[in-house]
Amino acid sequence: MSDLTAKVYKDAKGSITVEGYEALKYNFHYTSPVFDVQNEKLAEIYKRWERVLIVMDTIVHPIYKDQIQAYFDHYKIEVTWKIVKGGEMHKTMDTMLEVVDAMDSFGIVRTEPTLVVGGGLVTDVSGYACASYRRSSNFIRVPTTLIGLIDASVSIKVGINHRKLKNRLGAYHAPLHTFLDFSFLKTLPVGQVRNGFAELVKIASVGDKAVWDLLVKHGKELVETGFGFKEGGDAVRAPGKEICHRGIETMLELESPNLHELGLDRVIAFGHTWSPTLELTPRIPLRHGHAITIDMAYSITLAHSEGLINDAQRDEWFTLVSSVGLSMDHELFDDELISIATDAIKKTRDGKQRFAVPDGEFGKCKFLNDVPIDKLRSVLKTHKAFVKERFGSGDGKEAYVDAGDLGAEPEAYANGSAKSTNGHSEDAANPLKRNGIAGNHTKEAAVSAGAVAVDGSGDVTNGEVGTSA
Repeated sequence: MSDLTAKVYKDAKGSITVEGYEALKYNFHYTSPVFDVQNEKLAEIYKRWERVLIVMDTIVHPIYKDQIQAYFDHYKIEVTWKIVKGGEMHKTMDTMLEVVDAMDSFGIVRTEPTLVVGGGLVTDVSGYACASYRRSSNFIRVPTTLIGLIDASVSIKVGINHRKLKNRLGAYHAPLHTFLDFSFLKTLPVGQVRNGFAELVKIASVGDKAVWDLLVKHGKELVETGFGFKEGGDAVRAPGKEICHRGIETMLELESPNLHELGLDRVIAFGHTWSPTLELTPRIPLRHGHAITIDMAYSITLAHSEGLINDAQRDEWFTLVSSVGLSMDHELFDDELISIATDAIKKTRDGKQRFAVPDGEFGKCKFLNDVPIDKLRSVLKTHKAFVKERFGSGDGKEAYVDAGDLGAEPEAYANGSAKSTNGHSEDAANPLKRNGIAGNHTKEAAVSAGAVAVDGSGDVTNGEVGTSA
């Protein structure tokens, strides 16, 4: 919801200036379990219409459909379901238009909120549909993954992939309400809990020392027990709750003044400098949490080399991420990738590096600029030697995407012959097809990730004259 005030000015020459200020208001509710009939908060919103359109994906729907149906039946609210395909391969305009068509068939009223339940894909795509439908319509978000709960839920960004470009089309569109229910972690696979845990490492490292200390103390058991919802009970849930609540609220404090990302020195960009290119570089892509942890690990080594953290702090950081099974290095994280990814991210950051790193202690942040490429390569050499000596390869557990992440079998996806999980062939223009990418060509992977621009003939246009992708 928003309120807009504006003034109109006319100068002596007749030019008109409009200055408008929009007050953006949206709400977060810790409600668990959100679909327990004892918790009427969500149902109260829909009593006005006595109906609800629910968008879910094919992964989450079979697990929770009966519970959700029973919840709304109890409150005599009629449910209409729109089930979309899950996985990154379906984060497309086609899926978005499916949601639009469902809203249209439902006859949704502009102020009537569509209920979106699921992971980041379905909330991103459906949020974009709601941003577009009648130019703006309401939605309510119920994230079901750890990344969705502690990271994506804070952002008001929504969007889809386009051609080979990840998240290239989108909008800033806040949900009317976000319901945060950590009991969904009970059914979340441990690999996805670990994937989301990386985002907590991110915010704690540069934003909240208290969260960092709790992660060091409880990290391994939190991942293994689904934050106490799979096993471990209150003894694990209590610190897990404090960690997640503080993490979310720290993210909100940092991001709320900069919801449209006009300010480019962003604390929560820690781990997101080289990872956008790295994530899609391997033959089978890395999970997001593992990609950003490799980025963070290298950034920790960079901070150590600059004297911003000491040996004990560096070792504590690496010990934590190793203990939970997150990746710290990758064979394709090399000099070439560092160079390409640095050039690419500078385009996003208005020509500056803006490398976010811890400053003196965890929970504080500093931005580095003008770090020479030779220094970055030297630090990478130091980083790889350190990881190899202390932790071997630096590979994490379940580091690569699976069929649930993709919406297709990974091997078929890697071979460029992917079929969706329902067995249907995908169109050759699918945004994340791997045609021509063998897993050892960084430029090709960077182009596919949208990190490096190419012209119509396929030539790289980031200043490397005559270089073909």
